[in-house]
Amino acid sequence: MKTPKHSLRKIVSFLNNPDEDGGFWLPNIQRPFVWNEDQICRLFDSIMREYPISTLLIWKTKSAIRRRKFIDNFRHEMLTHLSEFYVPEDNKKKCLVLDGQQRLQSLFIGLKGSYEGRELYLNILSGEVAAPDDVKYKFAFLDPRTATFPFVKFKEIVNSTKTLRAVAQEIIDDAGQELKKLQQDKISDHVSLAFKTFRDDDGISYQELDSIENEELYSEDDVVEIFIRANSGGTKLGKSDLLFSLLSSSWEDADERMEALLAQLNQHGFSFPRDFVLKTCLTLLDQGARYEVDKFRKSGIREEIESKWEEISCAIRDVIDFVRGKTFIRCVKAMPSNLVLIPLIYVRYHFPESWKQAKEIDRFLLRSLLAGAFSGTPDQLIDDLVARINAIKGFDVNELFDVIRSKGRSLELTEDRFWQMGYGSDTVHLLFNLWYRGFNYTPAYENNLPQVDHIFPQSALRKIKILNPKTNRNDLMKYKEPDRNQLANCMLLTQEENGAGGKSDTLPDQWFEGKDEAYLENHLIPQDPALWKLERFEDFIEARKKLILRHFAYLLTTTKTSADGL
Repeated sequence: MKTPKHSLRKIVSFLNNPDEDGGFWLPNIQRPFVWNEDQICRLFDSIMREYPISTLLIWKTKSAIRRRKFIDNFRHEMLTHLSEFYVPEDNKKKCLVLDGQQRLQSLFIGLKGSYEGRELYLNILSGEVAAPDDVKYKFAFLDPRTATFPFVKFKEIVNSTKTLRAVAQEIIDDAGQELKKLQQDKISDHVSLAFKTFRDDDGISYQELDSIENEELYSEDDVVEIFIRANSGGTKLGKSDLLFSLLSSSWEDADERMEALLAQLNQHGFSFPRDFVLKTCLTLLDQGARYEVDKFRKSGIREEIESKWEEISCAIRDVIDFVRGKTFIRCVKAMPSNLVLIPLIYVRYHFPESWKQAKEIDRFLLRSLLAGAFSGTPDQLIDDLVARINAIKGFDVNELFDVIRSKGRSLELTEDRFWQMGYGSDTVHLLFNLWYRGFNYTPAYENNLPQVDHIFPQSALRKIKILNPKTNRNDLMKYKEPDRNQLANCMLLTQEENGAGGKSDTLPDQWFEGKDEAYLENHLIPQDPALWKLERFEDFIEARKKLILRHFAYLLTTTKTSADGL
C-alpha cells in the first residue's frame, strides 16, 4: 500500500480534477457532508497550530463506480439533491475517497468555495488561545461585501502566486488603518505560518489502495468492507450509514430512490431521516428493528429491498399522509419519536385491509407519544408489537397497548408527567399541536413555524431576587429555570407575533392589554388583568394551571378511555 504525501493546497487541487491523477471523487457509498461551519473553522485552526489531521484513505481504480463531485459552494439544501453532483460512470483512472470526506470537503469549501454564500476569513491579528473554546486562530465565514480588517480572505493567502513578504505587505497596506510594529510583525508571522501549513509538501499523506497496477488486489466487495471498517470508529459513521453503504454498493439507484422518498415524506413539515426508512425496511422484511450490519450482508436482503422498494415506499407514504391529514400531528417537532410509526407501517404493508378499517390510530399515537412509550431504545418493543400484529393479523389498539404495558412501558399520563411538558421538552410541541388547532404548522419557510414563548419573559423573572442566607443580601435568583420554563408559563405564538418587533420581552400586562376574549380563551389566559402583573407571577401560574387542566382533563384519564374529540 502506497502512502503519498502532498501539501494541503495540492490535495485540494486534486478534487473534481481528472487531470490530476484521475482526480479525487466521492463514491456513492459515502454519506452526505455533515460538518457545520464551526467544525470547519476548527479544522483550519488545528492546521494553523500544526496539529496532525490524520491520514486519508484513497482507492485508485478504473472500475465504472458511481461517484460524485465535492461541493465547492456549499448550501445545506444541496444535501437533499446529491444526485445532481454525480459524475457519469466511466472506465478511466480515478481516486475515490474512502476516509477523509469531511476534512477534504471542508478544505475545498475554505480554499476554493463558500459556505451558505459566505467565504472563509482569518482574523489576521488573532493568535492567542481564547478560553473557553480553545480557539487560537479565529476563522469565520463572512460575506465578502461586509467583511473588514482584521479579517482577511484566507484563500487569497494560500492560493496567492506572490511571495510571502508581498502577501503580508499587501494585507498591511489594505488594512485601512495605521498598524503598530507588533501588529505588522504578527501579520507577517501568520502569513508565513499559512504558507508553511498549507503549502509545504509534508502537509498530509494518504494511504492508497491501488487497483490499477493490480486489478485483482481489491474487489469492490473488499473496498466496501474496508470503507465500513475505516469509518466505523468513533462517531464518524452511524450504523444506518454503514447499512446504506452496503445497500448502495449493490443497488446503483439507491441514492436517488432514497432521496426521492425522503423529499416526498418531508415536504409538509416533517424531517424523516434515512435511518428511519432503513429501520422500517428491516422491520417490514421481518428482520427485526435492531440495526445489525450482518442483516444487510445476509443473502437476498438487499435484493429484496430493491425489488420491493415501491411497495415499501407506498406503505410509508400512506401512513405519514394519514398522520398529516387525519391526526393532530402536523410538524416534525410534534413527533418526539418517529419510531412509533413503524408498527403502523407494518400493518399497512402486510395487512392493507386491516389498515383501511383501523380505528383509534390517533389514540395509539397520542398515548404512546405523550407517555414516552417509544423513548430510549424501543427496538425490542417494535419487534414485540410486530409479533402481536402478525398474531391478530391487523391493528387493534388495545392489543398493542397490552404489549406496551407488558414491556414495562407506561401509557398513563400522570399529572406530574403532564406538567413536565414545559419549554424545551420533547412533548411540548405535541401538546401544542393538540391545543392550537388553527395554527399553520407547515409554512413555506421553516423560520415561519409557530414558536413556543414565555408569557412572563425569562429576562424579567431572572431579575427578581430574594434574600441569600449566605450573604445576607438580596442576590439569590427567586425563579430558577424549571419555574421559568414550566408549561403554565408557555404559549404558542405565530412567527409574526414573536419575530422582530413582536412580543420579545414584553410583559404580559402589556402584551394582553387590548386582546379580545377569544384570544385569551385560545391561549387559556386568566382574564383577571391583575394576574398579568409581574409581582403576581405565582398567582397567574396557579390560575392558568387550573384552566389548562380543565382543557386537557381527558388526557389524564386511564388509557382505556377513548380520547374523544381528537
